[in-house]
Amino acid sequence: MAVKVINPGLLTSVQDLGRPGYFHLGIPTSGAMDSYAMRAANLLVGNDEGAAGLEAVFVGPKLEFTADTVVAVTGAEMPVRVDGQEHPGWSAIPVKAGQTLSFDYLKSGARIYIAIAGGIDVPVALGSRSTYPIGALGGFKGRAIAAGDELPVGKAGKAVNGASVPENLRRKSAMPVELRIVPGLYDHRVTKSSLDRFFDEEWKVAPEADRMGYRFKGGTPLEFVEREQPFGAGSDPSNIVDSCYPYGSVQVPGGTEPIILHRDAVSGGGYFMIGTVISADMDLIGQLQPNTPSRFRRVTMEDAMQARHEEAARLDKLRAHLG
Repeated sequence: MAVKVINPGLLTSVQDLGRPGYFHLGIPTSGAMDSYAMRAANLLVGNDEGAAGLEAVFVGPKLEFTADTVVAVTGAEMPVRVDGQEHPGWSAIPVKAGQTLSFDYLKSGARIYIAIAGGIDVPVALGSRSTYPIGALGGFKGRAIAAGDELPVGKAGKAVNGASVPENLRRKSAMPVELRIVPGLYDHRVTKSSLDRFFDEEWKVAPEADRMGYRFKGGTPLEFVEREQPFGAGSDPSNIVDSCYPYGSVQVPGGTEPIILHRDAVSGGGYFMIGTVISADMDLIGQLQPNTPSRFRRVTMEDAMQARHEEAARLDKLRAHLG
């Protein structure tokens, strides 16, 4: 079976849960920006949680199916249509050979995830089918999908007829969005009053928000502790001698606009990091639209581990519901 791409939408790519283990070589994890939504879509159609599906940003694709199958669409709120008839998101949807899947305008969120029973069966590259377009690695020919592509689909498992994910197992966020950060590794480079202000002020997602990183604007520029720049660090006070960048780390070039590094980000560089967004909040970032009001909240490592435990419990409830 194959899926024909009639219209690719905007930056639609094949993604799974990513390729960990190569970050030290400069190869990012890639994978779904909202991994929970990707897992949910796969479970709805009877796939393994790590099967490859499609991630679409802001505008959904139009796809034609060459055989009967089951699909599910999760993540952002974007009305789903099969041959023009609307179907609910976060649900298993049967489709017939020759039918088309399309989408109306985005209502909330930023990214949808499309799972097809059997998963997108592109070649595995370094343990993953995820697309890393900058390196032309993985996915469908190392790039976003395009009109005329035919995406191969694997052998389907057993989908759960009529399955859906209840509202209490879907992520909801209040406004302004709150992102929890463990301070470090270089927060000592800014004054205490400046650091406090960073966590007190409201920020907004900038237009420069993609799979590499999310930029934020609107806050007061940071004030740096005066020092003699070490050799190799450059003249700007936000510069450091090159260091590794953890997934989710928050760099602030020039002390003006924070950037949260995400799935396709580089693994190191010469900007200081004010902290790292906790793993439990990284999926949320992938659903933020430009101009979304946001706040950063300072938390401890113990808080981060508790949040991770709560996210794992929510995932276990999802598995139990769809098992």
